[in-house]
Amino acid sequence: MFIKKLLFCILLSCSFLGFAENPVWSPSSQISVLTCGAGDELYAAFGHTAIRVQDPVHDIDYVYNYGTFNFNQPGFYVNFVLGKPYFTLSRAPFPNFLYEYEYEKRWVKEQLLDLRPSEKIELLNFLSTNYRPENRGYLYDYLYNNCSTKIPEILKKVLGKNLVFKESHLKETYTFRELIHQNLNTNSWSSFGIDLALGSVIDQKATPNEHMFLPLYVMKQLNNTKLKGKPLVKRERTILNFADRIIPTYFLASPLFWLVILLLFVIIISYIDIKNNVRSHWLDFALFFVTGIIGLLLCFLWFLTDHSATAGNFNILWAFPLNGIAAFYLLRKKTLPSWMPKYILALLGLLILTLLFWMVGIQVFSPLILPILIALGIRYFLIYKKTRTALKTNKA
Repeated sequence: MFIKKLLFCILLSCSFLGFAENPVWSPSSQISVLTCGAGDELYAAFGHTAIRVQDPVHDIDYVYNYGTFNFNQPGFYVNFVLGKPYFTLSRAPFPNFLYEYEYEKRWVKEQLLDLRPSEKIELLNFLSTNYRPENRGYLYDYLYNNCSTKIPEILKKVLGKNLVFKESHLKETYTFRELIHQNLNTNSWSSFGIDLALGSVIDQKATPNEHMFLPLYVMKQLNNTKLKGKPLVKRERTILNFADRIIPTYFLASPLFWLVILLLFVIIISYIDIKNNVRSHWLDFALFFVTGIIGLLLCFLWFLTDHSATAGNFNILWAFPLNGIAAFYLLRKKTLPSWMPKYILALLGLLILTLLFWMVGIQVFSPLILPILIALGIRYFLIYKKTRTALKTNKA
């Protein structure tokens, strides 16, 4: 993997040598949209979209790529966490761009655009201008401003009202979450993490235009787009013909396996606690502390960042932030504070509310949280009974 990345970086670096800052285009130039299949890594799981520019007269064959980011950019990680990641437009020779996809055995399809010479020149000049150092950076947004959404945005900006996106190709529209899950295995850590971090805002129906945050839907849309009443796509061809990637899943390494193990562990410990009339303080501390930390993280993503997709995240109903504080009270071996029974009842109410929100469609939660909800419910009920009994005994 390291050698592959190294070779790709070398090719990408070398590709910028000899580029003219403002290429001169001939009437023979051609513009096409490239759609690439999904890869193994999470960042590649949704495919990719780029623009290919060819001019045989000037021996030019470039790919303009809006999906480039630089880890070494000052403040990149901080900006990424805060929802302000800056991506850039890059440009590379087509063979160098194709190398990675051929190496990873990912399919690549090309749609040649049927443009008049004046339209080609205008679009090519736009790309050349956008590639200038002062213009090539943009504020990335996963749902609304990424490498895929840039393509229809640019085409509309350059071609104007003459370009019409038809919608008849979509027999059914989906929510953002459903669209994301079309590219992920539900029983995977990446899918579980996404469902945990992203809020109820992604459970709204996406418009046909909003479907184009995914490359596959850009490709489908372009095939149903008219320019001055004629099809925008002149022809489509397959450059690399690989099958869609099927990432093998190992149940013993899946989140469902480990969450079921957690649930069984909680059931066994709780049974022993009830039988011996005790409470496992460290288990309660761990459950409360972890859910509290998760809740704080979700609140941070919701209220303190610019991520558009993390708002309205009702996972905080079960991953309750105040659990991080309550966890330290649960370490006590003696009587718990008098407010604890009411707090536990409130937590049980929040678990029920989570299920209600799920049932009525306010937010779709990952089905993988069910073992967590059951485990928390068991411990909440046990803590409530133990605390109530202890308080009554003390009063007596």
